[in-house]
Amino acid sequence: MDLTQLRCFVAVAEELHFGRAARRLDMLPSALGRHIRRLEDSAGMPLLLRTTRNVTLSQDGAALLDDVRALLAQADVLDRQFRDRGRRRSRILRVGAIDTAAAGLVPDLLHDFREQRASVTVQLVEDKTVRLLPRLLSGRLDLAFVRPPENLDKRIELLELFHETPVVALPSRHGLAKRRHLTVAALLGQPLIVPDRGSRPHSHDLTMKLFERAGLKPTIAQVAEEKQTIVNLVAAKLGLAIVPRWASRFAVSGVRFIPLSQKDTTAPKLLPLAAAWLRGSRDPLRDEMITILRLRLSKYAAKA
Repeated sequence: MDLTQLRCFVAVAEELHFGRAARRLDMLPSALGRHIRRLEDSAGMPLLLRTTRNVTLSQDGAALLDDVRALLAQADVLDRQFRDRGRRRSRILRVGAIDTAAAGLVPDLLHDFREQRASVTVQLVEDKTVRLLPRLLSGRLDLAFVRPPENLDKRIELLELFHETPVVALPSRHGLAKRRHLTVAALLGQPLIVPDRGSRPHSHDLTMKLFERAGLKPTIAQVAEEKQTIVNLVAAKLGLAIVPRWASRFAVSGVRFIPLSQKDTTAPKLLPLAAAWLRGSRDPLRDEMITILRLRLSKYAAKA
C-alpha cells in the first residue's frame, strides 16, 4: 500500500468513473487501474465494484474511504511541514506558467518582485496547466499561473486574475493583414490552426466558441500542440489562428496580430488566467509575490 494508490482510490471513489479520475490525477486510465488493482491485492479485498457501465464502492471500500481520506490529509500536513522547513532555509522561488503568461505576465511581475527581493532566485517552468498543477501538488512548484481547470483539486488555492485578449495571427502579406480590426465573420472560410483540446481546452474552445456565438462554423485546417508552433505555422502560411494577445511576444517574423472586433463583449472572457498554490501552505516569498500581484493587477491586466 502506498500514498499514490490511496489517492487513486479516493479519486475513483469520488468520481465513480475511471476516465474522470484519471484526468483529475493527470494519468492514463490504464495506470490508474493498475494502482487500484495493486491496492486491492494489498488489502486482500475488492474496494470497487466495476461493470461495463459503472463503478461503485464495495461495502469494504465505503467503510475504508473516510479513514483513507484522513490518512491522506495527515500525509499532506506532514509533507507541507517538511517543505516549509526546507523553504525557510532557501532563497529560491519556483514558479510555473503557461506559455502566454510566461511571455507576458511573468516578466513584468518578476521585475516588480525583484525591486523588493533582488537576492531571491526565481526558477521558472513553462508548461501546460495539466502538467503544472501536478507539480504544484507534489511540491515541485510554489506558485503557478494557469487556466482554471474544470475540476480543481481541493488542495489547491486559486486566485482568478483576469482574461487575456484574443487576437488573430495571420501572415503579414495575407489579404486581411492591412485591417485594423477583424470580426469572426471575416474569418469564415479561412483555414484555421487550433490547439488540441485534450491539452489546451481553453485555447481550443476560444476559436470554437467565438464561431459558435457568431452562428458560424470554423474551417479547421491544422491542429498543433504548442502556441509557439501555431504561430510558426501561421508564418509558414498554413493558416490563421485566434490566439491570446501575449502570443505576439513570441517574436516570429512574417506574422501580424490583429485585434478582434470588440462588438462581441463576451470575447475577452474566454481566456481566464489564475494564480494557484497549495492551500494552507506557508511560504513568505510566495506570499510576497502574490501581494505584489494583487497590488499591481490592474497594470498587468491592461497589457493582457
